[in-house]
Amino acid sequence: MAGLTDALREGTWLTRERVRLVATMLLAASLVAAAVLIATADGRNDRFGRPLGTDFANVYAAGTYVLEGKPAAPFDPARQHAREQEIFGKDTPFFGWHYPPFFLGMAAALAALPYGLALLLWQGATLALYLWAMRGVVAGGTLAQDRLWPLLALAFPAVFINLGHGQNGFLTAALFAGALVQLDRRPTLAGLLFGLLAYKPQFGLLIPLVLAASGRWRAFAAASATIAAFALAVTLAFGTEVWTAFLASTEFSRTVVLEQGGTGWNKIQSVFSLVRMWGGGIACAYAAQGTVTAAVAAALVLLWRGSAAFPLKAAGLLIGTVLATPYVLDYDLVLLAPAIAFLAAHGAADGFRPFEKTMLALLWLVPLVARTVAHSTLIPLAVPAMAATFALLLHRAISPLAAERVDAARQRVAAE
Repeated sequence: MAGLTDALREGTWLTRERVRLVATMLLAASLVAAAVLIATADGRNDRFGRPLGTDFANVYAAGTYVLEGKPAAPFDPARQHAREQEIFGKDTPFFGWHYPPFFLGMAAALAALPYGLALLLWQGATLALYLWAMRGVVAGGTLAQDRLWPLLALAFPAVFINLGHGQNGFLTAALFAGALVQLDRRPTLAGLLFGLLAYKPQFGLLIPLVLAASGRWRAFAAASATIAAFALAVTLAFGTEVWTAFLASTEFSRTVVLEQGGTGWNKIQSVFSLVRMWGGGIACAYAAQGTVTAAVAAALVLLWRGSAAFPLKAAGLLIGTVLATPYVLDYDLVLLAPAIAFLAAHGAADGFRPFEKTMLALLWLVPLVARTVAHSTLIPLAVPAMAATFALLLHRAISPLAAERVDAARQRVAAE
């Protein structure tokens, strides 16, 4: 037992060969599964009758409305579902459109293409952006020359969950990680990338807080200007009615999708879903989520105002962002990939502390089993995994500062 504890503590079980083998097996299995699904598909639907890329169906359907000059229609659940059934068949389940109007232009551009080509282009282009961003995270460190990182980035289980759902996790991770990589070198570009995340507003809550707390005002201003310009362009293109329709649709998103778990509680990896799965009321779930969000926000302010290494700050913001929102699906866990990369790069350069290697490995594996574990145990596994990693990260960032203060105090006492 002591040997196992030591192995977990020091991470000696996590050999390079074992990491490569597991990643290769997962990547191969996922590729085979994807190939079988595509090969057995019938036109736009797979052999189970679902649209290929499932959730991408809502983007494509919404885009067809925009091309017809009806940009407010996707915000009406009944009209959106009718269009999805018109395109994919009468038995097609409802795939809701919950994005703000910022995403309508992208949806229209994709809907101008045949469905299969649009799905392929969307996933291929955003996957390339994700890999570009991951390369930026590891650039300049010892991991940059290591051929293992592209394998780990591709084999990360959330990658294939995102691919299977035709979702936008790659774009979200690319914008977020790209902004963090550029933040100190090109703050205006970083702000622009942060601003583009407005299409997924639940992940932008903590960004202005840390930018303001750390005095990064150029990035803050660039992000604000980007959102304002984005909003103006959308209004000029589609009219003010899209904003009215969007605001009206948020009640459905809040009540049916989030509070009632219409998406499926096992898919939602948040404190809110944890409370609801265990029978807690809506008010209790909001209170628990609000407490965690406030605690994470306070910790990030301290982290970003302190002198901790930037990779720790970046990883903290990425993990904290996912912890802070009540609505995060397992495909959104692609955001954890750059967080893991930041922490791994820092550890490779500065050394790993106890349990850090083991925790990073577990965090990398979590998306693979998160949905299944939540279904069988009512525990969204990503929540405790992220919380533990966040705690280790904070301990690593704070402990050197505490040691410096103790040394300074001892020096003052000695001098007196």
